[in-house]
This record gives sequence, C-alpha cells and structure tokens, in this order.
Amino acid sequence: MTNNELNRIALDWFEAFNQHDLEKLLALYDNNAEHYSPKLKIYQPHTLGLIKGKAALREWWQDAFNRLPTLQYKVIHLIAHENRVFMEYIRKAEGEEDLRVGETLEVNDGLIIASRVYHS
Repeated sequence: MTNNELNRIALDWFEAFNQHDLEKLLALYDNNAEHYSPKLKIYQPHTLGLIKGKAALREWWQDAFNRLPTLQYKVIHLIAHENRVFMEYIRKAEGEEDLRVGETLEVNDGLIIASRVYHS
C-alpha cells in the first residue's frame, strides 16, 4: 500500500472512532484482526491486553463508548511506511486527564489485521 492509502485508513479510523460509529470502525478491520491495549489489561484482565476477532473488538469498543460517551481522539501525527501506520494522538474524555497515545495499525489487503496501543 502507498503511504497515502495507509494515512487514509488512519484518518478513516479517527473519523469512525470520534463519531462512535462502531460499524464504520469495524469495517476497517479484517475478521481475524488482533488488538492489544494496556486498557484491556485493566478492564478485561483475563485477556492479558490482547483480543482477537471482530466480535471481541465490537464488545471492547461498545463498552468504551458506553463508559466514555465524550471519548474523542485528536490526531497529532501519522507516519506511514510499507504496511503500517503509526498514529500519535491525544485521548480526551470528560472527567479524565488527557492521555498521549501511540498506536500502530498493520494493514493487509486494505484492512487492519493488527493494532497495538502504547501509553503510560
């Protein structure tokens, strides 16, 4: 994929997330995609931070949207190369401190096959 195509996927991801449009967000992912997040370790300790498949992604993000109705991400920077895009953004939610986040999306055939979140 070109860097422009990868950046477009990332921007579509942000748009879907900020609209809390679960179907649009899930449409960007492969059916067998994996997602790792330190927040998963907190809210779903049994996962050890890793979930697999769209059903698990749906459950995770629906829970996040329910818990944090004001959740929004502000893009700081995108770096695309080969089949990955690194996204740096600020996570904002009413009642919580802003959190600086890094996340990688790994893409194959136009769909996200893996995502990994980094934050303190």
